[in-house]
Amino acid sequence: MKDIKVTFLGTGTSTGIPVIGMEHPVFLSTDKRDKRLRVSIKLEWEGACYIVDCGPDFRYQMLRENVQHIDGILFTHEHADHTAGLDDIRPYAFKMGKVPFYGQKRVLEELKIRFNYIFNDVNKYPGAPSIEQHIISNAVFKLGEVSVTPIQVMHGKLPILGYKFGDKFAYVTDAKSIAASELEKLKNLEVLVINAVRFEPHHSHLSLAESLEMINYLKPKQAYLTHISHYLGLHEDLQKMLPDNVFVAFDCLEITV
Repeated sequence: MKDIKVTFLGTGTSTGIPVIGMEHPVFLSTDKRDKRLRVSIKLEWEGACYIVDCGPDFRYQMLRENVQHIDGILFTHEHADHTAGLDDIRPYAFKMGKVPFYGQKRVLEELKIRFNYIFNDVNKYPGAPSIEQHIISNAVFKLGEVSVTPIQVMHGKLPILGYKFGDKFAYVTDAKSIAASELEKLKNLEVLVINAVRFEPHHSHLSLAESLEMINYLKPKQAYLTHISHYLGLHEDLQKMLPDNVFVAFDCLEITV
């Protein structure tokens, strides 16, 4: 497998951190690692650039990282914190042509309702972006020379996708449970990224204890926590609680796998 550079574009839960209209000690932190945009990652290899999820902070994330082109967007699921930035793909479409979308059929159908003008090729508004749809099932597919394995996980009662790239790196967010057959696909990775929203149990997300239990079972060499809420406290304090091979991801963090 080719080396993949992973950039954490956002590591926060659906509200981001700080949260509008709320007060909490984490919001007063001067540590940049405690400021979290909505979850997304960028993956790069040999000139290729793919984004996983396109939330409401997409425009700022692309400007901050000076992303000049993207080769496609992979969607984990249809919730707004993962899709609400879609209109801001327009500059890439104007510059490069159709932007490939990868997602489950249900997800693409939902996006078609919310962003009809993007999907509508009849009397298309000249300023609307053009896209290319790729429906993902549970089968391995390729992005260039990199094999991508969809990982079916449950976000509460909603079936969503994580992704394994090659055989060394996987990205799972918004999971609450993962079936045994899908867990097998995640064993013995170099790096696993997985969500941990808070200390207390949550109806549709892994708690910190549940996430650590899953990491211990899967035994990646390294694991990174994402989709983090302010209820997990300060980045520095949280990191001190974790095993030696588990790290709190933060916005702008770059790793190479």
